[in-house]
Amino acid sequence: MTDGRPYLLGLRLAGRRVLVAGGGAVAGRRVPALLDAGAVVFLVSPEVTGSLEDLAQSGRIEWARRRFEPGDTAGSWLVCACTDDPDVNEAVVAEADEHRIWSIRADDAQRSRVWTPAAGLAGDVQVGVLSGDPRHSAGLRDAIVTGLRSGTVGARRGRRHRSGVALVGGGPGDPGLITVRGRQLLAEADV
Repeated sequence: MTDGRPYLLGLRLAGRRVLVAGGGAVAGRRVPALLDAGAVVFLVSPEVTGSLEDLAQSGRIEWARRRFEPGDTAGSWLVCACTDDPDVNEAVVAEADEHRIWSIRADDAQRSRVWTPAAGLAGDVQVGVLSGDPRHSAGLRDAIVTGLRSGTVGARRGRRHRSGVALVGGGPGDPGLITVRGRQLLAEADV
């Protein structure tokens, strides 16, 4: 059996419990994204960053001020092992596996059941990139998001496109320049 490529999907976590083990910088990046997805976050860590402590104090997440314990994954739909201790991360993932819960292991991508893409937002389009190398993924994500925002990258939506003609250029400006809207129209043009 080979590992194969990851199967990409978008998790709809609204109202679903997600366990985050660890309270450092990685958890500090993951928890806000989970909250944006509507997840109910249960955080287990003896110490947390200031931003995570603020989220706990405001009631946006539940924080257990202790190390991970057996049984903490119960009721979770997703588990994020984000501690700085590989043995703890292994225990978190092992328990998740035992209960058939998808898990992310932040310290060892090759042993993680789930990979989180480098994600970005351009208008109403969410972009996710997986390349196996987080820095490469982030660079590609940035290029795609920038292209979508500037109009240099475009794709038609599934609905029918209205026919018409758009004139781009022809004004008194510099002939080497084009407006953002002009670039968007060129990216979407059939001819």
